[in-house]
Order: sequence, then structure tokens, then C-alpha cells
Amino acid sequence: MTAQITLYRLQACPFCERVVRTLDDLDVEYRSRYVEPLHSRRTAVKRVAGVRSVPVLVDEITGVTMAESANIVEYLERTYGEGAA
Repeated sequence: MTAQITLYRLQACPFCERVVRTLDDLDVEYRSRYVEPLHSRRTAVKRVAGVRSVPVLVDEITGVTMAESANIVEYLERTYGEGAA
């Protein structure tokens, strides 16, 4: 089965790494999609999330698409962490 969570990220991006660390800590399977370093060329992210910034998380399980690492980490902990429904 393929992962149903996709993380759009940049290589060596500290905000992206924060999300990766959380996904790994929670043992959540995901796939990484590396995006263009040049902000103006990030059309894949823009198409999916309406923004060109990364990280962007797309969770097909819950239908959630979101940006901003702090929001993503909070969402992951709430949805997949201990005590999650």
C-alpha cells in the first residue's frame, strides 16, 4: 500500500525537517515530494495547496491539505499521536 500522506519539501529546509521528525516520531508512513528551490517555480505546491511555501502536507486519509510547519506538527500530533481518535 502506498503512503496516503505526501509531504512537499525542500532539501535541508529546517521547517520541513521539523515535520519529517514528527512524522518519524509518530511512525506515520509518508512520501516526500521535493520541490523546486526557486520559489517562483513551485507550481506543484501552488496547484495542491494554493501557496508556494513549504512544507505542505497532504493527508488523503482525512482530506486535509495544509502549510506552515507549526500547524502541520500540531495537526499530526492531534491526529496520529497518542490519544488520537
